[in-house]
Amino acid sequence: MTKPYTKQELIVITVARQIQDGDNCLLGIGLPTVAGAIAKHSHAPGARLMMESGIVDFDPLVPPMHIADACCSEGYSYAIDLFGMFTAIAHCGHLDKAVLGVAQIDRYGNLNSSYRTSSTGEQQRITGSGGAPEFISYAKETILTLKSGEFVYELPYLSSPGYFGGGREREESGHYPPGSGPSILITPEAIFRFDTDTKEMYLSALAPSVTAEKVMSRIPWDLKVADKLEFFPVPTDAELTFLRRFSPRSCFSNSVADELTLNGTIEKMAKRQAFLERCRAAAVEASS
Repeated sequence: MTKPYTKQELIVITVARQIQDGDNCLLGIGLPTVAGAIAKHSHAPGARLMMESGIVDFDPLVPPMHIADACCSEGYSYAIDLFGMFTAIAHCGHLDKAVLGVAQIDRYGNLNSSYRTSSTGEQQRITGSGGAPEFISYAKETILTLKSGEFVYELPYLSSPGYFGGGREREESGHYPPGSGPSILITPEAIFRFDTDTKEMYLSALAPSVTAEKVMSRIPWDLKVADKLEFFPVPTDAELTFLRRFSPRSCFSNSVADELTLNGTIEKMAKRQAFLERCRAAAVEASS
């Protein structure tokens, strides 16, 4: 029987399960990178993980602090620049999947991460879209995650294109590869997918102890529901153990996370020091 797990752990591991062995996968900062690390160290060791900055095929050691944090990895195959990531990899069709976080989303998977209108009518800046417009445009498949974002009937600002007004509008625009676009949205409460024909989002699965009525109360449109709802995947003990060592703050939000983070940092520093000493010894041997 699987050990107990938190809601935070369930969403990260559910995202990780979307990454398959052999995928060329672009990871956003935060939850997407943690999910990629789990996949790489469990069921998808052959997945080639990429950062927006151009670091390709990296092996995560700790969660990155920014999009060009090469020091977060055990190593990587090669690095190009940001422009090269957008053009030589994404635009040329070499990106199988992109995993991106969501601030605001509408029923057709269009995203806003630029501006939000407050309750007083004032425009507030969000985080900015970064490379999301390029990756959701040209990746063969886009996996979306939403933790603290929101569903809106109409976006106040379009940052990244989903399926526009639905149907064949995205494909007929002629700007995007056939079959591309968001395939799934994963939240702490539910999994949503997009209808093959209308491209409208529908409820596909519920998290444990969550009802469809609760999910639908957060959606500002008449949400469609699958004929047969699926279940979230059950995390394995191996996945939970790796996640808690790699990123305790993705699992807990109290003093437990602080203690696990400190212990994990000490262990990883010792591991990195041992690696550097082996490199120095090999260099000395090679020069003698």
